[in-house]
Amino acid sequence: MKRKNIIRTIAGVALVAVAAVAGASFYMLDYSLYSDSNRTSGEDSFNYFCKTNPSLKEWGDSLKRTGTLRDTFIVMPDNSCQHAIFARSPQAAGRTALLVHGYGDCSYGMLHIASIYSRVLGYNIILPDLHAHGQSDGNDIQMGWKDRLDVLHWAEVAERMFRSEGHPSQMVMHGVSMGAATTMCVSGEQTPDYLRCFVEDCGYTSVWDEFRHESAKRFHVPAFPLMYTTSALCKLRYGWSFGEASPLRQVAKCRKPMLFIHGDNDTFVPTAMVYPLYEAKPQPKQLWIAPGSSHAASFSDHPEEYTSRVAGFVTKYIK
Repeated sequence: MKRKNIIRTIAGVALVAVAAVAGASFYMLDYSLYSDSNRTSGEDSFNYFCKTNPSLKEWGDSLKRTGTLRDTFIVMPDNSCQHAIFARSPQAAGRTALLVHGYGDCSYGMLHIASIYSRVLGYNIILPDLHAHGQSDGNDIQMGWKDRLDVLHWAEVAERMFRSEGHPSQMVMHGVSMGAATTMCVSGEQTPDYLRCFVEDCGYTSVWDEFRHESAKRFHVPAFPLMYTTSALCKLRYGWSFGEASPLRQVAKCRKPMLFIHGDNDTFVPTAMVYPLYEAKPQPKQLWIAPGSSHAASFSDHPEEYTSRVAGFVTKYIK
């Protein structure tokens, strides 16, 4: 009788433990990837851009006031409707920058980077809202992995949109944070010839590495078992796992030029992540560690040097 009671107790404890892990896995997945109706709006993001970049406010205001900055919507192969903003430049001659925002942000959140390409270099610019961000469809954040396919589609749309008679189409892709991870994930695919180079700013090595870092910092939980069960749940629900979403593996396949940027005081995507990414990437490549900068703050801390380094790199490959 005592033995049966012990077995029942053990079974009960195990059942409670399994239920707790399952519940925690659902919570963690929704906490990390669910995008509800409280998205960053274009207006809020534009106002933040003006507040944090006062020297660029007049330029940003002029884009909106003159109607140069416009909206476009396309239907993706999965039938989702996605949104982007774009601006043409009369000096572009087929040169275009495709700019990819970070987690929880939207297209307008990349206007400070767009100023380099539009205001300084005279390129056309296109800034998509990633899946489940801004005005794009979806409620599941894809962390740059499935986004890579959407962004490749945006590159095709932009090439057709900005095609210039008598000039070759030439494009750079530049992403920040999750947008940088997206950019690196794109770089490992078979990319069109007109996509000449990439700039990644503070991207992570993999979704697994980033979520493991954040779960330890925010919730003080070990990777086992929760990371494993949550990743498995992500695979079941969304079709991808944390481990397969690996910018590190993707950059190892990239043969086109890439500039890596990271702040040396980044604790959100730890600065240490940039070094294996840089090592994995075959030449040509460059690395700039922005002194004193926290996550995604390299431009705001060093606007002139950031602009100079990006422009100097990109103009080597886009003429």
